[in-house]
Amino acid sequence: MNRIEELLADHPDFHAFDDSERAKLARHARVESFPAGSTIFQEEDEAEEVILLLSGEVAVQNTLPGRDPVRIETLSDGDILGWAWLMPPFRRMSDAIALSDVRAVALDAVGVRALCNAHPELGYRLYQRWLPHLADRFRAQRLQLLSALSGG
Repeated sequence: MNRIEELLADHPDFHAFDDSERAKLARHARVESFPAGSTIFQEEDEAEEVILLLSGEVAVQNTLPGRDPVRIETLSDGDILGWAWLMPPFRRMSDAIALSDVRAVALDAVGVRALCNAHPELGYRLYQRWLPHLADRFRAQRLQLLSALSGG
């Protein structure tokens, strides 16, 4: 088992996958580092990967016209960053800023989508594991934006 496969095996969202499936996913992954203060991605960037946070903190934020950026949430170890790769037009819906030094595994979006198409049972399990996180993120974003718009 290579290092990336081990990192995937340790991540709770990949416990439902067997070694063979994790090996297939690992072929589309690389370890990434982002220094504190760096922009990981910006709203409207192409969503070329999904990022599994291993260590560090990331601010997910949106810019509202005439206002300072609104932090939607702060993500940390074990969280998944970036959901826009799941659905067309595959564009980022927020900014992500490293609040501290970040270490992560980045999964190539095109490769993972192709893998899901080639192995529908793997794809279905992946979506089952990740869609609840996505729903939670949308709820959090909605509440933060409503609070910002109301002056809260």
